Amino acid sequence: MRASTFLVACGLALGLAGTPLPALAADEPLGIALEGFAYPYPVFYLALTRDGEAQRLAYMDVPAGGTPNGRTVLLLHGRNFPSSYWETVIAALTAAGYRVVAPDQLGFGKSSKPVGPFTFDTLAADTTALLDALGLPRVDVVAHSMGGMLAVRLARTAPERVNSLVLEAPIGLEDYRFTVPPVPTERLLRIEADVTADVYRRQLMASYSLSLPEAAIEPFVSLRERVKGSGEYPRWLRSFVNSYQMIWGQPVVHEIPLVRAPTLFVMGERDRNAPGRAFAPEPLRASMGDNAAHAQALAVRMPDGRAEVFPGIGHLVHMEAPSRFNATVLDFLDGH
Repeated sequence: MRASTFLVACGLALGLAGTPLPALAADEPLGIALEGFAYPYPVFYLALTRDGEAQRLAYMDVPAGGTPNGRTVLLLHGRNFPSSYWETVIAALTAAGYRVVAPDQLGFGKSSKPVGPFTFDTLAADTTALLDALGLPRVDVVAHSMGGMLAVRLARTAPERVNSLVLEAPIGLEDYRFTVPPVPTERLLRIEADVTADVYRRQLMASYSLSLPEAAIEPFVSLRERVKGSGEYPRWLRSFVNSYQMIWGQPVVHEIPLVRAPTLFVMGERDRNAPGRAFAPEPLRASMGDNAAHAQALAVRMPDGRAEVFPGIGHLVHMEAPSRFNATVLDFLDGH
C-alpha cells in the first residue's frame, strides 16, 4: 500500500500536470533540497519532525517490472551522493521483479537539512518510519558507504525488518576514533566552506581510488557547486558537517559481528577510503582504510556473512563495475 496520506508532495521530474520541469543551466544555483534537479524516477515526500522542525524525507518508490516477486529492496546512499546515483541499480532490480525504495536521508539530496546533531539511531528510525508508511514489514537492504553504517544500525535496531543485507564499500569498518582526534565543528565548517570544485573533484577521485574518468563524477561536483548559490547554503553546510561528526563519533564496527541477517560485502580492491584521514597523525594515516581486508575479517565473524572483492575497483563499485555488481547483488538476493 502506498502512503498517499503521508505524502507532502510528489513528482520531482514531473510537474503537477506531468510536464517536465525546464532544464537548469549547468551553473545555475540550486536550492539545498536540489529543487529542479531531475531524478531518474518520480520523487515522493514523507513528513517527519526533527529538531522541533517539520522536515520532508524524499524517496523514490519504483514498482517491479515484468513479473513481480513480491519483495522490496531498500537502497541506502552514501554521504557524498544523492539517491539518484542508484539509477542503474534500480533498473536492474526492477527488471528482475523487485520493487525498489530509494530514500534520501534527512540532510542529503532532496530531503530537508536538519541543523542539529545527527545520529544513526535517528536515521534508522526515520527509515523505519518510511517502511511503515509504505506498508513494508520486511525488506532486503543494499547500502553504500555511509549507508552501510546506517544499514548495520537498522539491522541491529529493527532486525525483523531486514531479510538480507548487501554492504557495498561500506565505511565504518574500523573505529576512526582510534586514529583520528576530535575536530571541532566550527573548524570543519571553515574547511568545507573553502572546498572548491577542483578540490572536491580531486578528493573524490583520490579518496575513493576511482577507476572512473573524472567526467563520471562531474554531476556530483556540479551539484555541490550549485548548492553554494542558495541563500540557505550555510544550513546545508552545517548539516553536511554534522554528518561527518556522526560517522566519526558513532562507530558500528563493533556491532557488525552481531548482525544476524545474511550479509554480503561487495568491496573494491582499491578502496582505501577512510573518513578523517587528513586529521590523523601522519604515522597512522597509512594504516587506515584497508577496507577489503576489514570486510573479509568481519564477514567470518558474522553468523552468515561473506565478502566479495572486485579487482581494480575503488569505492563506487556499482558505478565502476555496474554489470558485475548488479549480477552479484541479484544472485545474492535471489538466494535469500
